[in-house]
Amino acid sequence: MKRAGFTMIELIFVIVILGILAAVAIPKLSATRDDAKDAKVKANVATCVQDGISTYTATGVLDSATPACADASVTPSLSGTDTFVATGALSSGTFVLSGIFKGQGVSY
Repeated sequence: MKRAGFTMIELIFVIVILGILAAVAIPKLSATRDDAKDAKVKANVATCVQDGISTYTATGVLDSATPACADASVTPSLSGTDTFVATGALSSGTFVLSGIFKGQGVSY
């Protein structure tokens, strides 16, 4: 008589192997998610600085209403008369980027 199916030992081995794979994969996926959020914040900070300098140069008014500056993790500010600073909150600290308008263009 031929039986169809798996033995209990085979099922336990499969469950143990799946558990090991899950234990390895979950932290890596979490780290990847944090890296993606940090990359988004850095991109928004850079765009916020570019938009802020363009708006300040054109109108003389600090405008933080652009979508990149409106991100909850980006804080724009004006330092002195020619420096636009944006700060972003990363998962492991802060990211600060400033742009200085010198009449010829923007330098970082």
